[in-house]
Amino acid sequence: MNQYFIKTEKVRFQHVDYAGIVFYPRFLEMLNCLVEDWFEEALERPFSKMHETNGIPTVDLKVQFKKAARLGETLTKKLWVKHLGGASLLCGFQFEDEKGTICLEGEVTLVNVAFTENRDNIKAEAFSEDMKHKINKYLFVTL
Repeated sequence: MNQYFIKTEKVRFQHVDYAGIVFYPRFLEMLNCLVEDWFEEALERPFSKMHETNGIPTVDLKVQFKKAARLGETLTKKLWVKHLGGASLLCGFQFEDEKGTICLEGEVTLVNVAFTENRDNIKAEAFSEDMKHKINKYLFVTL
């Protein structure tokens, strides 16, 4: 328990606007990559396999842009679990620059869903006990 999932990412030209700072939608793409990497590397549930029968859509997102990130900087991206429900996760996240200053922080709520073969019906589906066990490693309990 009480473990962060951490990845680094270099701010590239593709991420920035004319002023040389990260264009805000690129931050959200970086967040999605962090979630996808967490599922594949830490939870052993790669999107390439999961999306054959299930999904993990974002149903709520709260973001605070704290400081501009600039071209060439390396960001440290952290993700952790604040609450694990039956079929949902509330995750916290932070992106820090090389000096440890927070550039971006927030919360994202993800829901585990199952869908039929033709994908015309989608419904929440509880996480398996094995998946809950893996997720619990990243759960931070606050009092």
